[in-house]
Amino acid sequence: MEKGDELGRVTLADIAREAEVSVSTVSKVLNGRTDVSAPTRVRVERILRAHDYRRAARSSAEAPLVEIVFHELDSLWAMELLRGVEAVASEHGAAMVVTRSGSRHAPGAEWIEAVLRRRPLGVVLVFSSLPPELKRQLRARSIPFVIIDPAGNPDPDVPSVGSANWAGGLAATRHLIELGHRRIAIVTGPADTLCSLARLDGYRSAMSMAGLRVDPTLTAFGDFHAEGGFARAKRLLELPKPPTAIFAGSDLQALGVMEAARVCGLRVPEDLSVVGYDDLDIAQWSSPALTTVRQPLREMGEQATRLILALRTGEAPATPTRLELSTTLVVRSSTVPPGRR
Repeated sequence: MEKGDELGRVTLADIAREAEVSVSTVSKVLNGRTDVSAPTRVRVERILRAHDYRRAARSSAEAPLVEIVFHELDSLWAMELLRGVEAVASEHGAAMVVTRSGSRHAPGAEWIEAVLRRRPLGVVLVFSSLPPELKRQLRARSIPFVIIDPAGNPDPDVPSVGSANWAGGLAATRHLIELGHRRIAIVTGPADTLCSLARLDGYRSAMSMAGLRVDPTLTAFGDFHAEGGFARAKRLLELPKPPTAIFAGSDLQALGVMEAARVCGLRVPEDLSVVGYDDLDIAQWSSPALTTVRQPLREMGEQATRLILALRTGEAPATPTRLELSTTLVVRSSTVPPGRR
């Protein structure tokens, strides 16, 4: 069998013969089964890629799928991403499937097995990294994938979508500086997540540009949830020299910061200014209404899905793409010039 055989003439039997395995073993590899030894799976996948093997097209009666994979679903920002993915998938006659993975860093074997069985048009991963083994399995079956807000630095061979987190962190901190604040704390997200670090870098840059020292005791890594924002803000507010303003890496964390201020006997914004990040619907209904950085979450889901579909049809650039959408500061009632304590 020659490598140049025409697409569609290569059969499972051809692949099995070249790999020196049974047809059922090739089928197991294609379906992501785990009962195949690693060396055999790698050999079969290499041959599948070499011949650009494509499985038969779906039945017209079978709905095409776009898969979105989260490590957690219990947050409002997740719903915004889902709305974006579903909207574009629906435009193209596809259904959306939501899958929960093991962790940000290592989507588990059960996740990849389920995806390979479903044979989606593509996969959108959120807050994740993709180990080489899983990338190889998806590529061997021609399933494109895109990561929204990768954990850690995104691999150069993986398309990703995010927002201008550095610019957002810069804008939030500059706003507080322009109001007159000098002791500004930050409660960002997890230390191993790219967007958290970019927001922190934006905060540091704004402080540096204003000639202000970045006090390490005023930097805290959170978890993007209200409980984490509360715990970290309470520690910050109990310092001998507490901050007069806190920039929270998410709106949910900002709500936790506001509650910590209340518990400590402080008023927002008179005693403590608070800035959030995301501009979820709850931001405008908090009391006081939350100044925040608008992150276009729904648009991020839409763009990730469009990129998946473009990769599927060969319309996307040959080199991996990084799409970064702009962020906007939304000033409301939770920030004012610092008062006297």
